[in-house]
Amino acid sequence: MNSNSIPITSEWVLLMKSRIVSLFFVLLLPGLLHPQGKENSSPLLGFERRHANDERKLEEKFDSYLDAGDLRTWLKTLSAHPHNVGSPYDKKNAEFLASLFKSWRYETSIEEFQVLYPTPKTRKLEMISPSMYTARLEEPPVPGDSTSMQTSEELPTYNAFSIDGDVTGDLVYVNYGIPKDYDELDRRGIDVKGKIVIARYGGSWRGIKPKVAAEHGAVGCIIYSDPNDDGYYDGDVYPKGAFRSAEGVQRGSVADIAMYSGDPLTPGIGATKDAKRLPLDQVKIFTKIPVLPISYGDAQPLLEALQGPVAPEPWRGALPITYHLGPGPARVHLEVTSNWDLKPIYDVIAQMKGSDRPDEWVIRGNHHDAWVNGANDPLSGAVCLLEEAKAVSKLARQGWKPRRTLVYCVWDGEEPGLFGSTEWAETHADALRTKAVAYINSDSNDRGFLFAGASHTLEKFVSEVARDVTDPETHVSVFQRSLARQMVNNSPEEQKDLKGRADLHVGALGSGSDYTPFLQHLGIASCNIGYGGESDGGEYHSIYDSYEHYLRFGDPTFAYGVTLAKTGGRMVMRLADADVVPLDFSDAIDTYGEYVKSLVKQVDDMRTETEDQNAKISNHYFELSADPQQTFVPPRPKDPVPYLDFSPIQNAIARLRTAVSGYESAMHGIADGIPESSESRDGLDQLFINAERALTRPEGLPRRPWFIHEIYAPGQYTGYGVKTFPAVREAIEQRNWSEAGEQIPVAASVLEKFAGTIERATAILHSASK
Repeated sequence: MNSNSIPITSEWVLLMKSRIVSLFFVLLLPGLLHPQGKENSSPLLGFERRHANDERKLEEKFDSYLDAGDLRTWLKTLSAHPHNVGSPYDKKNAEFLASLFKSWRYETSIEEFQVLYPTPKTRKLEMISPSMYTARLEEPPVPGDSTSMQTSEELPTYNAFSIDGDVTGDLVYVNYGIPKDYDELDRRGIDVKGKIVIARYGGSWRGIKPKVAAEHGAVGCIIYSDPNDDGYYDGDVYPKGAFRSAEGVQRGSVADIAMYSGDPLTPGIGATKDAKRLPLDQVKIFTKIPVLPISYGDAQPLLEALQGPVAPEPWRGALPITYHLGPGPARVHLEVTSNWDLKPIYDVIAQMKGSDRPDEWVIRGNHHDAWVNGANDPLSGAVCLLEEAKAVSKLARQGWKPRRTLVYCVWDGEEPGLFGSTEWAETHADALRTKAVAYINSDSNDRGFLFAGASHTLEKFVSEVARDVTDPETHVSVFQRSLARQMVNNSPEEQKDLKGRADLHVGALGSGSDYTPFLQHLGIASCNIGYGGESDGGEYHSIYDSYEHYLRFGDPTFAYGVTLAKTGGRMVMRLADADVVPLDFSDAIDTYGEYVKSLVKQVDDMRTETEDQNAKISNHYFELSADPQQTFVPPRPKDPVPYLDFSPIQNAIARLRTAVSGYESAMHGIADGIPESSESRDGLDQLFINAERALTRPEGLPRRPWFIHEIYAPGQYTGYGVKTFPAVREAIEQRNWSEAGEQIPVAASVLEKFAGTIERATAILHSASK
């Protein structure tokens, strides 16, 4: 589901999956020095300093086993045929993956689940007035791209989990189809009730578009890819260039993933053969109206037939037409039906038992299923995981053994809704709550920069690994390249912050890839890693996401594939061998504190904006400044914004800062570290393994109990995009002041619990120093 070109910001929103940043989680080897020669100040580094030289030598040997030729060979094999869920080649790929792991002497199994996976039965879109046009709804083969010729095997263009429907209505253009776009339509007196909307991809995750349209009374939704976003506006189209041609279509799920991920029929439990399943009419994550994706070639006649007001300047795409809003005179007929069948998915699970702590699991994952051939998404990342696992196995055959158990997972069913990872995590939830140390995820991978998002207790670890991996194009560390990108692209305030800190900023995790069930449903520290930003294109979720396309425009030499394997391998091995799980609290607390400040500022800004707008309304400024010859409806006054009591959460942050200060003081007070056989070391290790769990509540978030993490969750109206302190933040955004007031002390309670974890760690250190 991921893609790799969105820059990291303080509130990182993953827009389209067309190269969403592969977020990134790792745990650093404590004790390594910065390239500048300055010793890292993290207190935990002392635990590992005696192992640093051995670790470096091991990693150099690991690097020597990495071969870009393997990546090329595996990518060609795995992408040779379409392999969506339920297809013959999907199973064949799973068996091939399992055979590789077995040949490398991993304990390997294929775990099968039965999931709901609708496939298209009827897809019709036609304009019936003012002229006739029937949408083609297909992607033609391209000469020179052999797999684009596999038309009998390809999944047609559709949006999975659209309800069945046959509707007719006037057409309205709604830009990206997000809530603020409907506010703009309201001001122009345009109502979508009973109408069919057409929205362009981008601005949010695709499932938000039909969700918001239905909330405003629309009866159908069409989503198209505008050339302004990933077509000829950005570069030459395929096959001449990398970008989306007039016939390219973005497939994808539109299920409401902000409610829960995984099989829609088995929320919270594994979708095993005998699992109790919901009836279809009780599932709440399907769309409320029929949805269909189309190309910009099919969209142009529809948009060209629209009249009504000219679209605002930011709404105008790159088609050679004047963009109008409607409604009508374009009137369209939309019909969508699906086969609502259960299909098997195949998770490949490979384990290497730990020598000292076999019941502590380091989990590493990437998915293998795709909408069609999926060379970039996801196989460009999957082959890196394979190469990493192969090199680790060579080290093991030469005598190295990980102290903790390594679990390599190649998931199925990620594309329709994180099925494979979620069903496995739900099935093994009890074991994972006890044994999982961390989950490291990747998805697609391209040429360019390291992008990262993670649990913020891992931020320092992310930076340390990034310092020790060399960028293949510039020959500086990937840390230096990523820092340079952040310094160039971030806001002046963010740049100022970067200058004053030793570590990279990593983004908070929303959704869109397989870390979601681990972090947000089970409270396991998680991360998603990937490279990109220099090889963007428009092949995402189309038949043109092929081996030939990737060789020309993705990572032709697989240099960044090897770099991702180096990055993931260091993370896995360092985490597996660390005496104590190497978390760092100072960056996390600073980040949480910034999130709290942003909540306070959000309310203050809303209060000022509300007062200002209400004054303009009462003085009739909107009417007087509008064009009298154009329809204009002034906004309605809004209720005043109250003063919320943020003191519980602010006090919790203050306690956290005190706890971290005490912990770091205690850590620096242990000159020689904790002896390896010490019970204190084991106690600290277990405390850190469970640290992320302290930020969760079993009751979950309001109206979506599957998400139990109180710091990170996908937004209800962003989908992939993260909301930090989601229960509080979204209540504020929805102006639900009573709920916001109720959720502030709830959020404070998990921070207090987290502070207690740090204080217990400090007590262990004081005990060990006596």
